[in-house]
Amino acid sequence: MPVVRWIARTPALVLLSPLAASAQSPATTPRFEVEVEGGLVWQSRNDAEIPNDGSATRFSISDLIGGGPWPTGRAYLTWNVNERHGIRALVAPLSVTESGVPDQPLRFAGSTFAAGEPVSATYTFNSYRLTYRYRWHAGARSTAWVGFTGKVRDAVIALDQATTSARKDDLGFVPLLHVAGQWTVTPTWRVTLDADALAGGPGRAVDAALKLAYDPGGAWAVNAGYRTVEGGADVEEVYSFAWLHYAVAGVVVRW
Repeated sequence: MPVVRWIARTPALVLLSPLAASAQSPATTPRFEVEVEGGLVWQSRNDAEIPNDGSATRFSISDLIGGGPWPTGRAYLTWNVNERHGIRALVAPLSVTESGVPDQPLRFAGSTFAAGEPVSATYTFNSYRLTYRYRWHAGARSTAWVGFTGKVRDAVIALDQATTSARKDDLGFVPLLHVAGQWTVTPTWRVTLDADALAGGPGRAVDAALKLAYDPGGAWAVNAGYRTVEGGADVEEVYSFAWLHYAVAGVVVRW
């Protein structure tokens, strides 16, 4: 996928200029941070019914095309306005296209797809976010932030079989709560937790990551860990819930 190839090249591009900047003390809040994350994603649940009014089939996309894994990536840009206030932008593209054979006819978005014949399924869930966060705790070994995230969700579910095709696009805004924290285990190792989440009403959304980071205290750091993304919506227009699991590694550059 073009986006994945772009993500793979980005760490090298990002590292060229900021690494020339002078190193800073770990206690100093950098003005800017770029984090590029890559890894693999699996799906343990991905159910859809479109429309959600009894006229369509509720089926499992994960059963149809498998659980993965697939390559994935995302990038953050953080502007620390001062020691307490920060703004963070996120670009997190995800698009998977695979084929499978349904064991029953699928009524989807006004079309019917025959059982026993190959179907190409596309699942896209691109996320673009802007977060404001406030550092409410800064101890000798721990730091914590709280804030709010505005998320633009660009989602697509599409099926293709011979001359039959159907597609559902879902572009929308989702407000989320943001919490994050880090615990310094040693002078160069720390554990980080980062989450955007909100539940209630007809849907929910959770994006949370737990990572172990190596930070020698200069212009760069690296990390690795687990990320989970879960959620969806149950409204008349669409029923769609997915649970994704990521094994990730990243590089952080700051100046």
